[in-house]
Parts: sequence; structure tokens; C-alpha cells
Amino acid sequence: MAALDPILNDIDRDLDNALDRLFEFLRIPSISTDPAYAGECRRAAQWLAGTLDALGFETAISETSLHPVVLAHAPKPGAPHVLFYGHYDVQPVDPLDLWETPPFEPRIAEGPDGAKRIVARGASDDKGQVMTFVEACRAWKAMAGELPCGVTILVEGAEENGSQGLPEWVAENRDRLGADIVLVCDTSMWNAGTPAITTSLRGLAYFEVKVRCADRDLHSGFFGGAAANPIHVLARIIAGLHDADGRVTLPGFYEGVRETPPEILEQWRGLDLSPEKFLGPIGLKEPAGERGRMLIEQIQSRPACDANGIIGGYTGEGTKTVIAGEASAKVSFRLVDDQDPEVLARTFEAYVRERVPADCSVEVICYKGSRAISLPFDMPELETARAALEAEWGVPPVTVGAGGSIPIVGDFKRILDRNTLLIGFGLDDDRIHSPNEKYDLRSFHKGTRSWARILAALGEAGRRG
Repeated sequence: MAALDPILNDIDRDLDNALDRLFEFLRIPSISTDPAYAGECRRAAQWLAGTLDALGFETAISETSLHPVVLAHAPKPGAPHVLFYGHYDVQPVDPLDLWETPPFEPRIAEGPDGAKRIVARGASDDKGQVMTFVEACRAWKAMAGELPCGVTILVEGAEENGSQGLPEWVAENRDRLGADIVLVCDTSMWNAGTPAITTSLRGLAYFEVKVRCADRDLHSGFFGGAAANPIHVLARIIAGLHDADGRVTLPGFYEGVRETPPEILEQWRGLDLSPEKFLGPIGLKEPAGERGRMLIEQIQSRPACDANGIIGGYTGEGTKTVIAGEASAKVSFRLVDDQDPEVLARTFEAYVRERVPADCSVEVICYKGSRAISLPFDMPELETARAALEAEWGVPPVTVGAGGSIPIVGDFKRILDRNTLLIGFGLDDDRIHSPNEKYDLRSFHKGTRSWARILAALGEAGRRG
């Protein structure tokens, strides 16, 4: 697209200035989980609002129950409209002594491979990624005088605090968030040279099970063989959740789980994500999920169940021959497609209660769950973004799912009824949430160019449509 050349050239020429702006943003210690930094979170919101206001956006800072959000509009009547989401808050920096340089004094360093990288807290998660989109908008405004499509930017300040207050804010302000598609830049590439579009996020259901048998801990010499043991009860419950083929045994568990299209499975086979590559670095070698499924399916497109902890009886040093009076376990389910966490909660509780002896009691605590998010594989915006990314990186982007959960994406679907394209330029070794967080300079630079292309492509697709 010839009209893109001036935009991309401006991004290249202005890279040093873009880094200066990013470094200003990174110097603000906007740690959302620590009340002592509430003022810094507000300062980050003000800095971003001022930046967007200077670009010609209609910008406002809006209050939530925790930290404020930045909302900016650049409408373009008759053109497609996108809603971009990111966050300006960052994780705490502890342990501070493991940082090679102060976390809020950003710098350019050279990695082991010779690549330049931006080092600072928030460099990758998520200030650097947010600024790739902002800088793409800056280039369009500078060279074309306007954006190729309508844009709303929503940047929150409590993502690292569970997005506290944001779903309620979105519900109250849905009339200010109209868009055809939501764009998120808070994910990773497949590798340093291959971009990725995340098309699904697994949902989550989380439970705590407490089994009580005797009214106190018992001497196993006096009562062993006669008294019910809550650890045994829990162990049987947990063991029974999977069959010999690794499938979850809860009745109706796989209702709503769809098969991945063959063409996507073929693409995933070509990625060669072997057990040696994925499990080897953590000291394992055999996939433990459903038999007959590729490893990439097990971690992305299939549901899963795991025991996250089990507590009961004596766990100190040495020996103590007791039968516990109580034992507890924490169990989580990763959900896909149309699995309903509320239905699962009822099914799981019934499963547990059926397996507890009559003279024992059980309490099942259900924590808040979230549904999975899946994009239609034939969604036009997905193909548009894929073509734009391939034009920038020279290779087709990988279409993948993510095993984790980003609940606000589900809220965008539930409240706004809009799908979300998750296109991030982070790398697996960016050390997010850890000391010495970094963001490759190439990721920042080409991420900005990628967004410029995606905005152009979405605007062009709207004109053709």
C-alpha cells in the first residue's frame, strides 16, 4: 500500500524520539497493587492523557473504584471504528536487589544475542506495548493528518490488581465504547521473528474443598484402620477427576467443547512444539494431558483440570502419627469454548458430595469464574490483521490460543458484545513480573510499524465493504 510508505518512514525516522517518550512513561512508578503508589498511578494516567490530547484525541480521565482510566476518542464517520485496550500500571519490583539497575530508570542494554533491549519495569508489560499503538497513531496523524479508521483508546490502571473496578466502569460507560472490534496489545509473539494473533483464551473455574471427618486429629495407632481419613477421601476425589486417558470424568464436562478446524491443526503441527522443547526446560518429557491430542492442543484449545494444593494432617519435620480431622484441597479448571463455569460449579459440587462418607462433612467453596473467549476463525478482521502482520514481518503470523485467562476480554464480549484481537509483540524471555524486565527494541519498533499497517488495513477493508 503506497500510502503507507510515508507513515512507516516517519516511524523509522522518529524512533529515537519515540524512545524518549516511552522512557518518560517508564520513569513513573505506577504500581497499582501498593496504595503508597496511588499518586504515581494517577500521574501515569495524566501523562498518557496529555500525550493523547496533544495528538488531537478527545481525551478524559475517568474515575473507577480504584485507579483512573484514560479514555481517548478520534472518531471518523463512515469508517470502521476500533477500541484499543491496554494498561499503564505495573507490577511491584521486589526483590529489588536482583535488578541490575534501578527499575524505573529505563535504559538500552545489549542482550546475549547482541540485540538491543529496553530494560525497565513495565517495558513489556504493558507500557511499551501500549506505546507501540500510540506511536502508530502519532505517525498517521503527522503524515496523513488523520487516522485511517476511527479509534477509541482505553487504558486502565489496575490490570495488575485484577482490573478492580473496570468491568463495572465498562458497563456504566458502554455508550462511550462503541466499536467494531477490540484490539489488545498485552500478549506475545510466537518467537522473535514470527508474530502471533491470540484467538482464544481459556476460562477459569476455581474451588476449595474442605473435608472434615473426626472432630480432632487422631492417634493412628488407636484409630488407624477404623476412622475415616479426610486425606484419603480427598485423594480419591482428586484421583477420580481423570480417567486413564487423561480426560476429565465429570458428567457433561465436554459439552460445549468444539473441535479445532483441521486447517488450524495442520498449522499447529507445522510449529513443531515438541515435548522436548516445551517440557524439557522444566525437567519433564512426557505430556500428561488427553491422549491422542497434540501438546499444543493440551495447553491451548482443550480444557484441563489440576489440583493446585492439598493440605491436611502433620506436615512438619520428622514424624507424627496422626489421622487428620480435616483436610482441604484447591482445584482449578481451565475452560474452553462454551463451557459454563456456573454449570461446572454445580456438577463439581455434586461429584464431590457423592464421594464423601456419610459420617464426614464437606464444604465446597466456589470462587469467581470466567468464561473462555474464542474468535471465529473466519472473522474478516482476523484475516485483515494476518495479512498486515505478514506484510511487516515477512512470515505469516501464527494463530494460537492462550492457556491463561484475561477476564476483561470476556467482559468486552459480555458487556459490549465485541470480539477482541489480541496482538502483542512481547517475547517469552521478557521477564515480565520479574527483575530486569525487558522489551526488545525490535519488538517496539516493528510493533509500531505493525499497528500502522493494521490500522490502514482495517480502514481499507471498511471502504471496500
